[in-house]
Amino acid sequence: MSVTAAGAEAVPLGKRIRRFMSDRPLVPLVILLVLLVVALQILRPGIVNERWIANTVKFAIPLAILAGCQTMTMLTGGIDLSVSTVATMAAFIVSTQAVEHGPVIGVALALLPAVLIGLANGIGVGIFRVHPLIMTLGTSLVGIGCLQVYQRTVIATGTKVPAFLSWLGTGVTGGFPNALLLFIPVASLILFVLNRTGFGRLLYAVGDNERAARLSGVVYWKVILALYVGSSLLAGVAGLLYVGLIKAPSLSLADPLLLPSVAAAVVGGTSIFGGRGGYTGTILGALILTVLTTLLTILQMPEGARRILFGLIVLLVTAAYLRIVEDR
Repeated sequence: MSVTAAGAEAVPLGKRIRRFMSDRPLVPLVILLVLLVVALQILRPGIVNERWIANTVKFAIPLAILAGCQTMTMLTGGIDLSVSTVATMAAFIVSTQAVEHGPVIGVALALLPAVLIGLANGIGVGIFRVHPLIMTLGTSLVGIGCLQVYQRTVIATGTKVPAFLSWLGTGVTGGFPNALLLFIPVASLILFVLNRTGFGRLLYAVGDNERAARLSGVVYWKVILALYVGSSLLAGVAGLLYVGLIKAPSLSLADPLLLPSVAAAVVGGTSIFGGRGGYTGTILGALILTVLTTLLTILQMPEGARRILFGLIVLLVTAAYLRIVEDR
């Protein structure tokens, strides 16, 4: 017993800390988020207040929803590069159709292209075995082209963001952003699907070992089809929320969120090779990137330098986090 105790005492403190963090992978993300907030407060005293927190959450929510799409597809070893196009299409269509047909029909019409693009992605990846990167890039380009054609047909009608989307995107009630009324159910649904349903277990199984999953009776194309349709619908919802926040629909509205959505999932611990990750870490990743963007803006760097530094920080954070998690 004394030998065991002596061995336990001999474990270096640094190794014990790393082991603790590797067993609790969300802890390093929370620590990083707190450090960024503290740095922000030091650089601009008084900025961290109730209003700033509400604004940060507002801008993090659309990113977190799109990052949820990436998390689910990355669990299968894929990626969805069409989410920003789907979000932009939903935002632009609802802003033009709600003018003539009302918000309910406008939302329904806005989500229709999301379903079609999701079906195309699912069929291409699941049945015809096109690589997800190529398939979703292709449908993204097709969607952008269709949106440009659509814009010419509605120039005369103009655009108007429905009032309820503006209320949802920018409103604050009791100090809490109204967007939480949408995000909490959406996040709860994603977490429930991934952690408590057979479909979620299938996503992990396909990403971990597709051949073994097939041999155990998994119908691969059905899983992939349902995955990409669900991902596109979530992207459409994110686009509706984002246009309510920005209040200025355009043909490139959600494009700036595409790469950060991938980064948020990776920073949150989801493996691009599939089979490992979760949505809780992705939510923290979206918050971290949002606070990091604010921090770089306050430093008043030129746009080019800010993008370079943002990319380098994401790479370093991801490498350090994956190093900790790999110790498990």
